[in-house]
Amino acid sequence: MAAEFQTPEFREYPAVPNALVKDATAHLSPFIAKPNHQEQLGFPGELVENWEEKAIEKMGDLLSKYRGLRVYLDSCVKCGSCTDKCHYYQGTSDPKNMPVARQDLLRSVYRRYFTFAGKYFPKLVGARDMNREVLDEWYSYFHQCSQCRRCSVFCPYGIDTAEISMAAREIMDSIGHGQKYCNEILGKVQTVGNNLGLPGPALSATLEEFAEEIQDDTGLPVQIPLDVKGAEVLLITPSADFFAEPHIDGLMGYAKVFHEAGVSWTLSSHAAEAANFSMFIGSYSNMKKVAERIRDAALELGVKRIIVGECGHAWRVAYSFWNTLTGVGAGADASDEYALKLQRQLDPSVPQPMHICEFTYDLIQKGKLRFDKSANDHRTVTFHDSCNVARASRMGDWAGGQFDIPRAVIKACCNNFVDMDPDSIKEKTYCCGGGGGLLTDDLMEIRVKGALPRMEALKEVVDDRGVNTLAAICAICKAQFAKVLPYYNFPMHMLVSTHQLVGESLIMTGSNQEKALQPKQQAEAEATAEE
Repeated sequence: MAAEFQTPEFREYPAVPNALVKDATAHLSPFIAKPNHQEQLGFPGELVENWEEKAIEKMGDLLSKYRGLRVYLDSCVKCGSCTDKCHYYQGTSDPKNMPVARQDLLRSVYRRYFTFAGKYFPKLVGARDMNREVLDEWYSYFHQCSQCRRCSVFCPYGIDTAEISMAAREIMDSIGHGQKYCNEILGKVQTVGNNLGLPGPALSATLEEFAEEIQDDTGLPVQIPLDVKGAEVLLITPSADFFAEPHIDGLMGYAKVFHEAGVSWTLSSHAAEAANFSMFIGSYSNMKKVAERIRDAALELGVKRIIVGECGHAWRVAYSFWNTLTGVGAGADASDEYALKLQRQLDPSVPQPMHICEFTYDLIQKGKLRFDKSANDHRTVTFHDSCNVARASRMGDWAGGQFDIPRAVIKACCNNFVDMDPDSIKEKTYCCGGGGGLLTDDLMEIRVKGALPRMEALKEVVDDRGVNTLAAICAICKAQFAKVLPYYNFPMHMLVSTHQLVGESLIMTGSNQEKALQPKQQAEAEATAEE
């Protein structure tokens, strides 16, 4: 079906929009959560009576719990450093998509009820009463923020717009005005164990099919284990790896790496999901419920280490929150017996948790993996830094490891690698346009328009450097690009999982690929000897 909006045109010189378009995307709002979506997460099913007062009460609760939130609301000086940094503002020209303007949608209400000037001189400080017009504005524009935090990189005060967006969404959930996409998914993961609502038998059958495909390709009995007690590694990966392209190829890449390394591993049907959409709505209570499923699975299966697959916000939650939520890592509450039990069970000599890229990189550094880089010679690869990996987590034991390690893995298995413009990668990376709970078809317009800066950086290396492959390490980024690339006239097949590149070039001991390479390697060795 044809799009009902205009895809932005590529700009000769990407910059601040020449003209503001007031309320250009005011019409965009995601579907409202149904009562059962709300109630299963502990929120009111519908908009409550006296919701205005309840919203202000909830805001006060958040201000008392999170010191940073009040600092962010008080410290903005309207310097303008953030205005052009938002991909949604660049793609829509709507001034309310400037990070500072989006913050002010909540800041104006905060001032009215929580500051002296706002209580007694509201018009002088831009303070607003909480009313239906404000609520509708919040619901629209706080769901046009992917919480990517790029604006925070450039803010001289470090104001985190993502935290303000999370707070606004949590306030709306608490009064019965939540988003269908996030809340329905959270209900599935809390009851079934994954975002898809995929039951254990269906998951098992799917994994068996993938294992058969790997065996047909390699000639080796590579397994994708499920619910295996006593395995060394529990892999927690996004459920998109079980059904979507190119995610599936990444999962098969993980399986090949584990097999070649001789490391026993397993997935869990109880915790078959790395994603935790609770972060997007700012609900730490729901984040803990989802994370505890992972702890339960780890304890039940008796694993020694936990590795996280390719998913950006999943790695942020694992890296930044699992320690206090579950006991994976240091920092569990002394009264949490299950967290302490898990900490005693996990191997302290390796990072807990560990990203799959870290795991593969470590094997490469130790010389335990061999690659035929020519298997990827038909590709010239560029890499998309995912927001939550780039700006909210880390890999390795050095600053910038989250940038270096994925690139090192790609370069180990590919001869042709090109980075995009320096102002569009690493800590300055542009969002894919679909993160933060926006990966839903009812927000397709903002997703496509918000992808403009990333698509422009991609076009530059496609045109000038011959790039034909875009690698990513985030399930949401992959799903977003799979939909958005065609809007900008890029082929969908140029998108790959990072571990797809690994899996396609990995020389596995005894595999069909190794046997096919032996004559070539022997000829090369003989030629070298003659020289």
